[in-house]
Parts: sequence; C-alpha cells; structure tokens
Amino acid sequence: MNILHQFWQQYGPQTPEAYFISQSMMRLILAAFLGGIIGLERELRHRPAGLRTNMFICFGSALFTILSVKLAGEFTGDHTRVAAQIIPGIGFIGAGSIIHARNTITGLTTAATIFVVASIGMASGGGLYAIAVFATIVILVALTTLGLVENRYNLKSVTMNYEVQGPKAEDMVGAVNGILEDEHRIMQTVQIGRKNGGYRVQFTVDGTQSEHKSLLTRLRQLGPVERVECLGITDRE
Repeated sequence: MNILHQFWQQYGPQTPEAYFISQSMMRLILAAFLGGIIGLERELRHRPAGLRTNMFICFGSALFTILSVKLAGEFTGDHTRVAAQIIPGIGFIGAGSIIHARNTITGLTTAATIFVVASIGMASGGGLYAIAVFATIVILVALTTLGLVENRYNLKSVTMNYEVQGPKAEDMVGAVNGILEDEHRIMQTVQIGRKNGGYRVQFTVDGTQSEHKSLLTRLRQLGPVERVECLGITDRE
C-alpha cells in the first residue's frame, strides 16, 4: 500500500483538491471491490444479501467515512459524527434480514456479514487498506470454511422437509408424533392432502444431519406409513 501511496505522490495530481479526489476514488474502488468479493460469495450461496447489496453497503460506508472527514475539515466540526451514524444505520438493515418464526431464527449470518462489510467499507474510506484487505480475507475464509466444519461434525441444525404417505392421515400423524416425542422434536408446518387414493402428510423438523438420518430410519419402520420421502433442506443461517 505504501507503493501505491508513493506512486500517487509522484505521478498523481499535485494540487490538494485533485489529490483528495483521486485518493478518495481509489478508496471507493477498493471498497466496492472488497464488498463485491464478499457479496459474490453470498450470491453463489443464494443468500438474501448478495453481490449488489454488500457492494453498495461497503461502498456507501466508505463514502460516508470520506465525507465525514471532508465536511469536518471544511466546517470545523467533529470528523467522526457522520461516520458514527453508519453503525446504527447498518443495524437497522441487519435487523431487517433476521426472521423469527416458529421458534426458528434465520438470517443471523447475513446480518453479521452486513455489519462486518460496513466496517470494511469504513476501513477503506479511512485509508486503512491493509486492514480492509485482511478483514475481507478473514471473512471469506470464515464463510467458506466454517460452514463445512459445521456440516462435517454435525454442529449445525438444519430444517428437513419430509413427506409420509399412507391410507389414514390421523394414524400417520400420531405415529410420527410418537417418534418425534422420543427424539425430543416437534413437527412443524404440517400439511395434509390426498394422493393416489390415500393421504400424504408433509412436515418439517429441525435437527443435525445425523439426527435426521436416525429419524428417517425410524419413519420408514412405521406401520401406518407406506412411503417416506425427504423433500430437501430448508436452508437457514
């Protein structure tokens, strides 16, 4: 980063105003790039806050940080007042990404990512290039690696969608609830309908991967159930 600074001093604009503009543009470009990298990882995982959201948050945080210093210098004010409002503002955005329903909370990782991306933007806007790049690398490693570790060692609870089919819906629901009580689980989002002259019951259950394997084995041994299917995982963070 010192090389870039020396390059701008030697070959960049020489007037203070032009130098400030060129330096600010470099900081904004870096913020957009770093935010875009994190946003791309989120986009590939189909998260609510994707490429554009994270890029705009990082870019906006950097811009507000630059404006905070610039306006304070011109009007002799506190150079931290504008930048300080970024934190509560990002808090509102992060709170909007958190969803609480049926004793399940989703979106916590998205909210935390938004919060950290804003701090990376502030570091870029403040000229702390090495810190901004290092923080981006740490966040990318955490997002890509820790999720694999959680799945590998069954540390993360996931919501699995099941469908059981049989001649009587009441008997199937009762039998499934009996197993879930033994497993200390509850049936969620239950839907009952007709299928092929019988009934189908769709429901979701929270648990780790190993717990779902055990549950699936027990469901296939139920007498009132003729067929059991896993309809996939409802991904959450």
